[in-house]
Amino acid sequence: MSLQRPLKGEFSAYYESYIQDLPEGEILAYLQSQLNEFGGQLKHLSEEKANFRYAEGKWSIKEVLGHISDTERIMSYRLLRIARGDNTPLAGFNESDYVAYAGSERFNLSDLLAEFSIVRTATLDLANRLDDEAWQRTGIANGAQVSARAIIYIIAGHAAHHLKLIRERYLQL
Repeated sequence: MSLQRPLKGEFSAYYESYIQDLPEGEILAYLQSQLNEFGGQLKHLSEEKANFRYAEGKWSIKEVLGHISDTERIMSYRLLRIARGDNTPLAGFNESDYVAYAGSERFNLSDLLAEFSIVRTATLDLANRLDDEAWQRTGIANGAQVSARAIIYIIAGHAAHHLKLIRERYLQL
């Protein structure tokens, strides 16, 4: 299945850079490749490095990884609801509260990577079951119009954004 990049108007301007910065090509294959990319970049880190914060008040790598998984769960739920034609407006969420209550630093990095893999695999399973009509459906999430197609790009772009930050702000130090 080949999904075209969503057009402006299919998503909130907040997500524009996430979608714009993605490479050209098949989005579902890119989502699959991110599994290897995250594992390859992070699986050899020590627990100490995974708990590192590059500045006061910033999340650790473990917290970032937990945030990515939580966000993907929420976005996948939105994808499911919108793709199935559910027109109920979907609430937003406070990412900082989720990170604060998740307690990701209690877990081993390998467990958090496994969690991300499970969440991503479930996202891909859902995405691979949607037909062309489902991808075109739209709904309201966090007060803004969004298409199912845009959500899958947002999921990929969100993970790519955070992996880039991990490389630049954590792994380079």
